[in-house]
Amino acid sequence: MAEERETSVQVLKAFAPLDGMKRENLAALAKKITLRTLNSGRLMFDQGDTDKRTFWLVEGTLEITEGERAVGTLKGGTPEARNPLYPQLPRRVGARARGDVTYLSIDSDLLDVMIAWDQTGTYEVGELQTQLQNAGSDDWMTTLLQTKAFHRIPPANIQAIFQRLQRTPTKAGEVVIKQGGDGDFFYIIVEGRCAVSRETPLKQEGIRLAELGVGDTFGEEALIAEAKRNATVTMLSDGVLMRLKKEDFRELMNEPLLQWVSREEASEIVGKGGRWLDVRLPSEHQTLAVEGALNIPLYLIRLKLSTLDPAVPYVVYCDTGRRSSAAAYLMVERGFEAYVLSGGLSNGSSAARPAPAAAAAPKAPAPAKAPGAK
Repeated sequence: MAEERETSVQVLKAFAPLDGMKRENLAALAKKITLRTLNSGRLMFDQGDTDKRTFWLVEGTLEITEGERAVGTLKGGTPEARNPLYPQLPRRVGARARGDVTYLSIDSDLLDVMIAWDQTGTYEVGELQTQLQNAGSDDWMTTLLQTKAFHRIPPANIQAIFQRLQRTPTKAGEVVIKQGGDGDFFYIIVEGRCAVSRETPLKQEGIRLAELGVGDTFGEEALIAEAKRNATVTMLSDGVLMRLKKEDFRELMNEPLLQWVSREEASEIVGKGGRWLDVRLPSEHQTLAVEGALNIPLYLIRLKLSTLDPAVPYVVYCDTGRRSSAAAYLMVERGFEAYVLSGGLSNGSSAARPAPAAAAAPKAPAPAKAPGAK
């Protein structure tokens, strides 16, 4: 297995297209890129690989192969080695270490987002921190930028998001949002930690649903569904939050992330291995549901995401699309492939039918099953 260690701006500036990035942004990227050592004879990547990672050769020699045949070599420090190694997928060749080599590796989607941000943003990371009153390290920014959700947000929107964020210092024990309150802001944790809890008739002190830290977000559900807050968020320590107004959140973040699908498109997704996900209450699910659907109420989504399979696409539905759009946003934000059934069950779906209580979400995803039709 390759050894990993931290890299530096000086190392990164020797390679294209990193050499064209602003120093402050490159410093942020250096925290997310690794310098690795590969022992002699081991593969860096094989012919036909589809792994979305970008590689640069720093030192040593790679043997380039097609099938079982060596077709050339590549040496670190040469002009040819300044560029990413065979970035087209699937890879047309393989690369094997001839002697020990060192190389750089980064998630290709993250690299693309960071370069786009660098090229389109008016503000550099350092300038943003000054503008936002030195809110803390840039870890929260790079954490957000490397999430799957931000990969789907246009660079111009990302620039506007950071420009419109408001800095909010908080104290331990402070209630940031209260269950039952109106949704007004979307929050990003810059410093500190907080707890998400929900009151129930049997437990007034609340059930803890999640504990959040730097780079985590909350407050999305009420803004998307235009509903009351479904949980309380309390600071566990002193901290700093960045908040975005409801109108800005919906314009810049919500709309680019949600993928709405028709009944026919949803059925096609499920027929190819996807799953239906019902985010209404269990009582609603038991009365009327799509055959084979999992049931996880919206307020439990954060707690139950670990029971879902990230490799499976989900078609999320409720009665109208409000709750399902909020759930789908949370799922996409955390790396799931999620779609929203346009209009929900209120559109007269012929695939909806009475569903037994046993259709509630299992501990592990069950095999996909296409919905039946009357």
